[in-house]
Amino acid sequence: MATLETARTTNPLEAWRVVMSTCNAPAGVSDVVSRWLVLTRACVQPMTLTSAAIAGLLAVRAPGFNVWLFLLAAVGIVLAHAGNNLVNDIFDESLGADTADYPRALYAPHPVLSGMATRRTLVTAFLVLNALDLLILVTLTSYRGWPVVAFALLGLLGSVGYAAPVLRFKKRGLGEPVVFLVWGPLMVGGTYFAATGHLPWQVVAASIPYSILCTTVLFGKHIDKIQWDAPLKIGTLPVLLGERVARAVTLGLMVAFYVVVVMLIPLGALPWTSLIALFARLWKSWPYLRKPRPTKRPENFPVWPLWYAAVTFVHTRRAGALLVLGLLAGAVLGFVPGR
Repeated sequence: MATLETARTTNPLEAWRVVMSTCNAPAGVSDVVSRWLVLTRACVQPMTLTSAAIAGLLAVRAPGFNVWLFLLAAVGIVLAHAGNNLVNDIFDESLGADTADYPRALYAPHPVLSGMATRRTLVTAFLVLNALDLLILVTLTSYRGWPVVAFALLGLLGSVGYAAPVLRFKKRGLGEPVVFLVWGPLMVGGTYFAATGHLPWQVVAASIPYSILCTTVLFGKHIDKIQWDAPLKIGTLPVLLGERVARAVTLGLMVAFYVVVVMLIPLGALPWTSLIALFARLWKSWPYLRKPRPTKRPENFPVWPLWYAAVTFVHTRRAGALLVLGLLAGAVLGFVPGR
């Protein structure tokens, strides 16, 4: 796992690297880019970039592929993810869920509670990001039609509804299913459709392995937060299931990733080169999820009190990268989903 990096640095590239690997800026760093990366939790953006890469590599050999529309859609989902992180912080802080002793403010600076930004600044940034996404939506719709709007609206519903009053999906045990749908069928399927103008069922199926991985990350994070969420009646699935069962479910989902990858190859949804993803070294993550979290922060651990979230994120990053590598090889060999 990564170690905590707090040494001062005057090199902006090094500061950005630290933010992306630990979700925290090095001590004394306050440049605009570093602050933005921290505020939007850009350290988890690799999950969205991987979804975009999966869509692009599945689409690149398909009829109707347009590289510029693909890139526009990819930028759109990255902006949407940044906006999603901002709006979650806005709602959780305003509703009193995020406090100084809640994990969100402990593993990384909370935008408002840390004094990095005001609530008004966050709202403004969220509106600007969504205005940019609206421009992208109008452009893509003019080329590909109303289905692009459907993908965007469903993604926005999942994003805002995750923490918004009334809907509050994460409080009702629906946060994990929402992540599964957003980072799989909606992001991969929507980006593929924007790039090609059509969406075979094999592409939706091909999005499932990675959406499973993203769901394990949220499971891990919510297991870490059980002791805080349960008293607040935030009914995430780990709270409803209990820690032991939730850890078992997380392990089951991680295994399911490998099983589904293998199953999708004979169905024509993934190329045989995707088998490289089987070398993602699940065995390195397995022992951590088999036992309770440490009672105190391990030395130099960057995102405490998160623990299982770090384990599942590292596995997801590794497995996702290998899946992308397999799809790249498949694209070079001429693979087209459904053919």
